[in-house]
Amino acid sequence: MGLAVVMAVAALAGAATSTIHADKSPTAIPVDVELVIAVDVSYSMDPDEQALQREGYITGFTSRELMQALRSGVHGKIAVTYFEWAGTYDQKIIVPWRLIDGPEAADAFVNEIARAPYRRASRTSISGALTFAKPLFEGSGFHGIRRVIDVSGDGANNSGPFVTIVRDEVVAGGITINGLPIMLKRPNSFTMDIEHLDIYYEDCVIGGPGAFVIPIKERDQFKEATRTKLVLEVAGRRDPVRHAEHAALMIVPAQARGSRIPCTIGEQMWRDRWGN
Repeated sequence: MGLAVVMAVAALAGAATSTIHADKSPTAIPVDVELVIAVDVSYSMDPDEQALQREGYITGFTSRELMQALRSGVHGKIAVTYFEWAGTYDQKIIVPWRLIDGPEAADAFVNEIARAPYRRASRTSISGALTFAKPLFEGSGFHGIRRVIDVSGDGANNSGPFVTIVRDEVVAGGITINGLPIMLKRPNSFTMDIEHLDIYYEDCVIGGPGAFVIPIKERDQFKEATRTKLVLEVAGRRDPVRHAEHAALMIVPAQARGSRIPCTIGEQMWRDRWGN
C-alpha cells in the first residue's frame, strides 16, 4: 500500500496525548513519535513465522514509504526501540532506543535487528509485554508528540495479569497500543491458537487515540502489512478503508463497543489444558 493511497484517505489520529509516561528531562530530544516494537517469540511462533516477522520490520523501516512519512513529520525524526517477549517476565531488548532521521539511521537500526540471534520461550504474556514497555518511554532520552507500542503476536494472553487491565493502565498514561495479529495457522487446542485473533486484538489489546489492528492471514502479507503499519504509526494517521486492490489487508480501528470475544480466552484455554 503506497503512502499516497494512505495519505489520501487517512485522518489525523488526534492531538498529543497525556505525558504521564514520557521523558520530561530538559535534554530529551523532540521527535514526532516514540515507537516501542514488541515482537512475540513464544513457542507458538514457529521459526518461519519468526523470520517473516523480523524481515517485515527490517523491510518496513528501510522502505521508501516510511522515509516519506518520516519527512512529513513536524520534526522529521522518530525514536524506536525493539524488544522480544514471551512469558510474564520474559522480555529482552534487542535494540535500545535509537533516533531515526533518515535512511542511514534506519539501515543501522535494522542491521542491529538482523544481527540478533533468534530465540523462543514459553507462554504468551501480552500483558507482560505491555507492562515492560510502558516505563521505557520515561527514560528514552526523547520526547515524542505521540507514544506508541506496536505489538505483534500469534496468540492470546495466557500468562500474567489480565490483558485488559494492563491495556487500560497503559492507555491512561497517554500511550497508544496498535496490533499486528499473526493468523497463519489453523486454530487448534494443542498450540492454543484461537479463532478470530484479530477480533481479540481489537477488543482486548489495542487502545488509545487512533489505535488500529492489521491482521496477517497470509504469508505474503507480512512485508506489506508491516510496512503499512509502520507508515501509519510514523505519520500519525490511520486508514479505515478497505481498498479493492488490497482486499485481504484490512486496517481495523479500535472498537468503541464491548468485547465480542472473551478477553480471558487464553487463560481459560491454558487452565483447561494444564489445570493451572
